[in-house]
Amino acid sequence: MTMGEVGPAPLALIDSFGRTIRYMRLSVTDRCNFRCHYCRPAHDSVMCEGRDPSKQAAMSLAETVRLVRLFVALGVAHIRLTGGEPLLRRDLLPLAIALQALPGLEDLSLSTNGFLLPSLALPLRQSGVQRINISLDSLDPDAFATITRGGDLKQVLQGIDAAVTAGFQPIKINMVVMGGINDHEIPAMVTFAGQRGLMLRFIEAMPVGNEGRAIMGHFMPATVIMERIQQHFGVRSDLPYQPVTEPIGAGPARYHHIAGLGVDVGIISALSQHFCDSCNRVRLTAQGELVLCLGRSNRVDLLTLLRGGSSDQVLRDHIVAAIRQKPRQHEFDRQSSQFVAHSMPSLGG
Repeated sequence: MTMGEVGPAPLALIDSFGRTIRYMRLSVTDRCNFRCHYCRPAHDSVMCEGRDPSKQAAMSLAETVRLVRLFVALGVAHIRLTGGEPLLRRDLLPLAIALQALPGLEDLSLSTNGFLLPSLALPLRQSGVQRINISLDSLDPDAFATITRGGDLKQVLQGIDAAVTAGFQPIKINMVVMGGINDHEIPAMVTFAGQRGLMLRFIEAMPVGNEGRAIMGHFMPATVIMERIQQHFGVRSDLPYQPVTEPIGAGPARYHHIAGLGVDVGIISALSQHFCDSCNRVRLTAQGELVLCLGRSNRVDLLTLLRGGSSDQVLRDHIVAAIRQKPRQHEFDRQSSQFVAHSMPSLGG
């Protein structure tokens, strides 16, 4: 068998707890043009961008496509391009074109802060990206600038409009809810999404990295977020509020539908109501490290093997063995320092 070939594969990647891995978050860069205070330090440094200077350079386009091709051949059907900010990668469009052409890939999506979307939304859609998630933690320009340390809300809103025009379906807005910082904007965000035909997801803060740990004093659990939504919308007869029982997408959000606004509102509750038992995902960093759990420190280096001349068969066997190391659940709710060194920009969220 030559290096370019992928031989017979198992029907699926299944970990030691019987979970089938169908979803990969692919970080294409650890750089970002925002410095959200729950994600990155305020000051520039190599490490604050998620990069360890002792590690090898990021994967090239060809290396990225080769590794992803192996995962797709092993049953991964959903790929989400992440970062850092993925739109900062110069060869993102040809990378998207190459990935969407992989046999067996069912869905190619992307997460972004939206700042560069005004000019890139249509090219991304034409390159094969089907769905898009956009981070939006506030609708107040001053609060947005504070949370992102200088981000321009107006340009992000223009990026959302550009994504709508480009025809992405669905478009999901992600808001990290932080008590005393932006929680008062929950109803306004629901209305904003409903008016524009967007899906909305509220996300619990997570203690990933030092910045994530520092924000946990503002943690707001899913139950409180839901109560806020119900209090504002659930008592109105013209806006019935009901759970959505059918799965939406490949992610972990639990959705409710507000009929009068025509909006599906999801909650991602990684801490208060974790979904580890049904976890179907892994993460691949821009440096070719396979991250098996967002809340654990274990990583598996695939790029060194690739650059060392390993065949597809050797790489595939290594991937299959690595998946068996996926832990049963994260340790976010424990007093552990094992995952504090993780940098969110390098993980793809």
